Amino acid sequence: QVQLVESGGGLVQPGGSLRLSCAASGFTFSIYAMSWYRQAPGKERELVAATSSTGGVTTYADSVKGRFTISRDNARNTVYLQMDNLKPEDTAVYYCSARLIVTYWGQGTQVTVSS
Repeated sequence: QVQLVESGGGLVQPGGSLRLSCAASGFTFSIYAMSWYRQAPGKERELVAATSSTGGVTTYADSVKGRFTISRDNARNTVYLQMDNLKPEDTAVYYCSARLIVTYWGQGTQVTVSS
């Protein structure tokens, strides 16, 4: 059974940091590209960051470049999203995604940036 379980979300003040984790099971994690998406209320889901199967290639949305860092640990079947200098506009539900031929999704974790 495929599972992607996100954790690490919460409430943080502007300028603060959070680290999201996504623990994967039920598939060969090390051959899948992994991504983080987010969806704010009333908006479409958008790609935040992605990493190749080895972690050697990463891409970021322009809105998070220089503030967010995606990484993965294939030995632990986990992908991370380090989020620094958070802004109120980063408030959203953040989803982990695994993609090869099919795409798997996690259930999401809420991130709220507010003073």
